[in-house]
Amino acid sequence: MPHFVIDCSENILNLKSPQEIMQAVYDTAESTGLFSPGDIKVRINPFQYYNVGNTTDDFIHIFANIMEGRTITQKSNLSNKIVSQLKLMFPEVPILSINIRDFEKATYCNKSMV
Repeated sequence: MPHFVIDCSENILNLKSPQEIMQAVYDTAESTGLFSPGDIKVRINPFQYYNVGNTTDDFIHIFANIMEGRTITQKSNLSNKIVSQLKLMFPEVPILSINIRDFEKATYCNKSMV
């Protein structure tokens, strides 16, 4: 935990490598101090087929799934830092966004918990 799942248009991978994009998200999330470095997970899903506002404009959207307990201010800071980093990397990409979803501690389970 946390999981950062990057959805993007396939062309994004022609602008920067998947590793570079994922590392930027990882490093930015780590810089907030909200997570233990070894717990941060980042994945990328490039899409060949998509419709964004009835266009095929390039896009990046990140689904951030984190354990509940962070404040609105902490989550807002996380969102702003990640989008700011992406904006520096991709000034020409018209759609850069993120949303944060909280996992409930009561219902979360992983391998080490059973």
